[in-house]
Amino acid sequence: MDLRKLQRIVIDALEDIKGQDIKVYDTTPITTLFDRVVLVSGTSNRQTRSMASHVRDKVKQAGGDVISVEGEETGEWVLVDLGDIVVHVMQPAIRSYYNLEEIWGGKPVRVKLAAATGPAQASEADDDESSPAPARPKARRGGGTRAAGATKAVAPAAAAGAAPAAKKPAGPHRVRKPRTAPKAA
Repeated sequence: MDLRKLQRIVIDALEDIKGQDIKVYDTTPITTLFDRVVLVSGTSNRQTRSMASHVRDKVKQAGGDVISVEGEETGEWVLVDLGDIVVHVMQPAIRSYYNLEEIWGGKPVRVKLAAATGPAQASEADDDESSPAPARPKARRGGGTRAAGATKAVAPAAAAGAAPAAKKPAGPHRVRKPRTAPKAA
């Protein structure tokens, strides 16, 4: 299946289930494993599972191949592998914690979103790889970025009043035995 057609099917399927903050990145300069990464946020476990399932169903209906779907059990982060495109459906707290935009965000693809109304969005014809990528804002200490005129960047989970993301669990190499007091002689 043509990459642009597959990309359009994925974006439409995500928009059908009200996916938030849909971003598409061209990964051809970074890896040969896939050509696009799609990142999208969902507000609940149910919505993330539903978006992943809807993407899988729409791609199959269009005659495309779905290699695998992972993470549907918990629904916090569901990955849909379509071969040329990998879709990450995440809850906002998980998305901000892992910050995949930092890894894959070197070359955003301009696509037309149904709900978007702004100069940053372009028509589907503009999503070719020959167009220059817009400049990315410089990363600031603490991971946030500020747009011109913005007073403070707020994480989506914090803005919604959700609890902050939990710290990453310590691996076995970080486990320390408690100290014991020296024995009196």
